Amino acid sequence: QVQLVESGGGLVHAGGSLRLSCVASGTSFSTYTMGWYRQAPGKQRELVARMTSGGSTTYADSVKGRFTISRDNAKNTVHLQMNSLKPEDTAVYYCNGWYFFDYWGQGTQVTVSS
Repeated sequence: QVQLVESGGGLVHAGGSLRLSCVASGTSFSTYTMGWYRQAPGKQRELVARMTSGGSTTYADSVKGRFTISRDNAKNTVHLQMNSLKPEDTAVYYCNGWYFFDYWGQGTQVTVSS
């Protein structure tokens, strides 16, 4: 059973920074593509960033240059460093792990005030 637990969300002013973390258990973490998705009220869940087991990254256009995904395979952890936050970044952020199946964390709220 794969479990993903996120932390690091909160309330921040526009222009501020937050760092999200996700710890995985019950899996061979290094083989997984790990990612972050977000869902704002009334909107569909969307990809924010992901990193393959080989280190290749993909970012949503809206966060390029502001967000950075990283992973520490020794600690089964993936991070999302979010800088220059905007009110439109407000959403519940979900950690995702994929290796033929999708696994999701419970989500962490990020609120950016203007």
